[in-house]
Amino acid sequence: MTRKCTRNRLVILLLVAGTLLLPGSREVRAQNEKSFLWKVESGGPVVYIMGSVHLLKKENYPLKPGIEKAFEEADTLVVEANIGDLKKIDPQLLLAKALYPEGDSLSNHVSNETYAQVKSAAERLGLPSEAIRRQKPWMLALVLSSMEMMRLGYDSRFGVDWHFLSKAGKAKRVLELESFEYQVNLLSGFSAEEQELFLLLAMRDLENAGEQVDQLVRAWETGDVRRMEEVLMKKLREDQRLYPFYEKFLYHRNREMVKKIDFYLKTSGIYFVVIGAAHLIGGKGVIEMLQAKGYKVQQY
Repeated sequence: MTRKCTRNRLVILLLVAGTLLLPGSREVRAQNEKSFLWKVESGGPVVYIMGSVHLLKKENYPLKPGIEKAFEEADTLVVEANIGDLKKIDPQLLLAKALYPEGDSLSNHVSNETYAQVKSAAERLGLPSEAIRRQKPWMLALVLSSMEMMRLGYDSRFGVDWHFLSKAGKAKRVLELESFEYQVNLLSGFSAEEQELFLLLAMRDLENAGEQVDQLVRAWETGDVRRMEEVLMKKLREDQRLYPFYEKFLYHRNREMVKKIDFYLKTSGIYFVVIGAAHLIGGKGVIEMLQAKGYKVQQY
């Protein structure tokens, strides 16, 4: 596998880290609308928290001036995983986690019905059957979702993460909340049943991706947390089998992220933290957990 291909697969991981949000067309926004940006204070250090969409179009820029101003104030940029520093990743480790060994295949680990759906989705997206044969369900879910996004014209190069990493350059310190290795281990650590459910969920979303785009992006652009939660939690309300997945994939990670942000708020300086928007919503989200700790939290 080429270095470029490996890089693309690694970038795909970030698509899931924030709920596989698909951006839509930019709309004219009222001046009083908020954004997915919060300022958290503890009487000294300041942490800005920006909800991220990991794929956007060039036309989605510029971001609101208040967002860019907060970034300029910060001396440290914090991201989930530094997609600008892939040299730290061991490609062989990733491939060992993402692919079945020679002689094994996806068809041995999912139902006939699921496999038929995968073949159909892959064919529609132009992915050869041979390419899906050894991919594990969690990886295949990400690949199919990424291909659908690219088919619709969206690009990780215009994602919020890339935007701020490219602006940080050498002027700002860059830290990670997690790492690629952590995310790979998390996804590959799902049980066989959870992985198949994850794959089925991803394929179901492919069918109506266009219908959800406007709702999600409008909520993100206007800082409508309630609407974002309604849309993203709909899957869980409809299928309680997903709760273990949400617990591992969102809620546990949220708690770990809050621990690190809590630490930043006890040090010094100004931090600009970029997190997938899904991590910021609801009672188990990062924002409400920080409020529960007594921090002053203001949405911009």
